[in-house]
Amino acid sequence: MLKNKLALSVSVIALLSATAVPVLAEPTTIRVVAKDLLNTNPDDVKLIQKYEEALKAKGTDLKIEIVNLPASGYADKLGAMMLSGDIPDLIYFQGGDTVMAEQGVLENWNDWLPKTTYLKDALYPHNTARLQNYPYLLYAFPPRISQPVMREDWLSKTGLTAPKTVDDYVALFKAIKSGNFGGAGSDKSYALTVPGSMDEADTIFNQAFGVSSSWLKDKEGNWIASQISEQEKAKLTFYASLREKGLLDPEYITTKWDTKEDKFYSGRVGMVFSASAENVDVYRGKMKQANPDANPELVLLAPPAGAGGEGLAAVDVSKETRGFAISALSKHKEEVVKFLDFVASPEGQALERLGFEGEQYTRDGETIKPTDKMATWYVRFIAAANWKLPEGVRSPAAAQFLTNITQSYKPDNAFIWPNEYAPDLDAAQNVYKAWAYKFISGQAGFDQWDQFVSEWKTAGGDRLTEYARTVLK
Repeated sequence: MLKNKLALSVSVIALLSATAVPVLAEPTTIRVVAKDLLNTNPDDVKLIQKYEEALKAKGTDLKIEIVNLPASGYADKLGAMMLSGDIPDLIYFQGGDTVMAEQGVLENWNDWLPKTTYLKDALYPHNTARLQNYPYLLYAFPPRISQPVMREDWLSKTGLTAPKTVDDYVALFKAIKSGNFGGAGSDKSYALTVPGSMDEADTIFNQAFGVSSSWLKDKEGNWIASQISEQEKAKLTFYASLREKGLLDPEYITTKWDTKEDKFYSGRVGMVFSASAENVDVYRGKMKQANPDANPELVLLAPPAGAGGEGLAAVDVSKETRGFAISALSKHKEEVVKFLDFVASPEGQALERLGFEGEQYTRDGETIKPTDKMATWYVRFIAAANWKLPEGVRSPAAAQFLTNITQSYKPDNAFIWPNEYAPDLDAAQNVYKAWAYKFISGQAGFDQWDQFVSEWKTAGGDRLTEYARTVLK
């Protein structure tokens, strides 16, 4: 009898113990793939952990798993991974997204943004316009419009003020060249360089020469591609004159991003272009490291006024060329959106934009003081339009970079092409690039302009123009 009672007691205790100890739910795992987001990078891992902790404190228990993909050949490797059936929940694309969107693999962001608290207000005007045309990619960053920077002490040494017109820029370029501030010798130094094409320079000279959009109207009032316009001819003539005067680096066509920057830090060129405010401060930090005795500051130069107008180049709003997508096959879409919504929040942006206290910055009361590590910190997911960095975090040049973008924003009239026009686009663009270099380098004279236009039209330009005139009103 006692034995039975003991057995019963043990059973009751076991039952009570089982019911008294709650079974803890496992966090929801969302998988994220993005270029330059790696679980071998301590900063990436720490940032993700901070996001997990903050979300959990707010009642959302997430495990954010980083899917490693190398930066080299990222787009191709991502495409191969997804075609194999491995499709993460949150995907950063830098090409190859259209195919996935057409197969129904990507969610429509316009269905999710209204449900968010912060993310819907984090967008820039060009983001909103692009989502109306192509709702599958979200890239809440300022538009990538390159702007020129140079050393402030070198500008002072020229005896000139910051340029305001095209003629002012030419005068500055000549002063940089003759000043030989970098000590490389005037025959080995140049006013400016660009990596591989004049695209970066176009961002400040397009409007000045009247290249105000991708499609312009000719004298008869018909739409034509700006690449074959008289305005483009005038701009290329200007670039050719810079090369003839020894002001433009003649090796620009073979210059890469790293060699462009090296030429700047070593004083072989006086001016380069930055694609973002963050890069302005990266250039500033590296310039100081390369020239510790001078400890130079950088100054941002404004787009010039010219016969055609002024301001930065028009922004293509047809679609995002890069950005984040949600997998339509994901079982955790709501969690993905909650994650990005938090990143867009004031608390999330403080982490995303500033990094970690004691590493990227320190506090002195209410004042944020950047450390040297701030120069290499970069935003992983979102740079919200409605969140302002504390004063002193960005240099004056970097702050002015964003102001210029806001003040000069103009939407382009570019549009999304049907896939059947892809060969024509590639062929016409290749003709333009080849002839643009020949004109600038002096291998072709501008008396051959009509020959270029004829080749462009034959290569696919005529077909492109015919379609464009059905789209543009």
